[in-house]
Amino acid sequence: MRFFNTTGPVQPDKHYCIPALSRLDLDEVLGLIRDQRYFVLHAPRQTGKTSALLALRDLLNGEANHAYRCVYANIEAAQAAREDTEPAMGAILSQLALRARLALEDTFVEDVWRDAVSRIGPHGALQEVLSRWAQADPRPLVLLLDEIDALVGDTLLSVLRQLRSGYDLRPGGFPQSVLLCGVRDVRDYRIRSNAENAVIAGGSAFNIKARSLRLGDFSKAEVEALLLQHTEETGQPFADGAVDAVWTQTQGQPWLVNALADEACFRHKAGRDRSRPVTADHLLDAQERLIARRETHLDQLADKLKEDRVRRVIGPLLSGGDEREFSDRDLEYVRDLGLIAYEGALRIANPIYAEVVPRELTYAAQAGLVEETAWYVDGDGGLNLVKLLTAFQQFFREHSEHWMGRFDYREAGPQLLLQAFLQRIVNGGGRIEREYGLGRGRTDLLLVWPQGRRTRRFVVECKVLHPRRGLEATIRDGLRQTAGYVDRCDAETGHLVVFDRREERTWEEKVFHRVDAGDAPGIHVWGM
Repeated sequence: MRFFNTTGPVQPDKHYCIPALSRLDLDEVLGLIRDQRYFVLHAPRQTGKTSALLALRDLLNGEANHAYRCVYANIEAAQAAREDTEPAMGAILSQLALRARLALEDTFVEDVWRDAVSRIGPHGALQEVLSRWAQADPRPLVLLLDEIDALVGDTLLSVLRQLRSGYDLRPGGFPQSVLLCGVRDVRDYRIRSNAENAVIAGGSAFNIKARSLRLGDFSKAEVEALLLQHTEETGQPFADGAVDAVWTQTQGQPWLVNALADEACFRHKAGRDRSRPVTADHLLDAQERLIARRETHLDQLADKLKEDRVRRVIGPLLSGGDEREFSDRDLEYVRDLGLIAYEGALRIANPIYAEVVPRELTYAAQAGLVEETAWYVDGDGGLNLVKLLTAFQQFFREHSEHWMGRFDYREAGPQLLLQAFLQRIVNGGGRIEREYGLGRGRTDLLLVWPQGRRTRRFVVECKVLHPRRGLEATIRDGLRQTAGYVDRCDAETGHLVVFDRREERTWEEKVFHRVDAGDAPGIHVWGM
């Protein structure tokens, strides 16, 4: 029986999958190879790049007329040598030798690479071996080099420059086509060369690149097709709204799609009952378990939040501000990581990442918040949000100065602290859905709380007071936005939280609670 794959390349006999080559513009790729071009394929981690490269290798080697010799090699092993180019080059050439022997029963590289390294040195051995290998067989040689951006410094420079140096010898004396694959485009590399005491742009070190291709996420139709394979093989249906939930929460990110479905259908005991339809609620529960376990994919993504260039982009998104401190290169880098998307407006790439980011940034704060048994729950199991926000108001007054200094993302500190407080609470039975983005001027939180057979929904909207606008103008805008969000979410109550960060204001002036009776009646306004 097949299953949803969350680790390594796809194996169609074992995994539900979308045909790997269908995710590429195959005509364009084959045209680049035919035209003797060197090009790049890049995409975020666990998107399906390696699966696509292996399928391309098999296609080229399986052609009836054996027009090409194609070798795929993952050269990440050379990363361990860092900038010690001799062992790094040995690792790269040994990988090429291994892969050539397994894919083509070709032992040429295996027989010559050690001699080339010792005789010519690491900065010429790759070019020498590839040149002699290309001449050893009349069929054009095609190389697919995976994880190229795992290499660092002088090792990466040496590989790029040796490929460039032999470029004019192709196809008879050098590979006809080379595809470099990684998370980022070569043009975005900023390579620190210790040998030259300089930073070298990847575009100048590899200026023979003809094209940069990007492997995208699944389309909605592909998500539906993937899930349908499970239904066809097991008979287990996805209930109305379930497939839409997978698409909405993942936006087609391949690892997330497979991980959600795997969690709901295989890892969770109840989900293994094939007579039981998979519902949207089951998938949202599966999402919570994935996040709580800090699965490797999500943990690696969260680790990137510590980088300054990521913080410069993500910080304004979390705060809703419109100040742009990031450069276009920062933006491209964070996009290449898969953290953001741009469709008319900049946003976190999908709702799962939007949930992971603030929870990761507030992990220490959550751990430091100790709450008594559910004092915020009414006798009938309902969430008393007025009592909860009153407690947060007092907590913020007493502890915000301490916590603001501990957040790396200080511009979003108040919103993050509120989310940490609420997250600690709803871990006892509910969940938070979040919306934020550059220039929105606010962060929208939807608290979903199960109570018996019904689900209650509460909106909390956070705004930071803009000094030039004043309190009442900020509240007027916030009430209109909160009312719209309440209506869209079909929530029963709305709460507008306004953070006043003006140092000259006293806490007595900042802290208040009132219920609006104007254009947006019934909405609670909280000053902090």
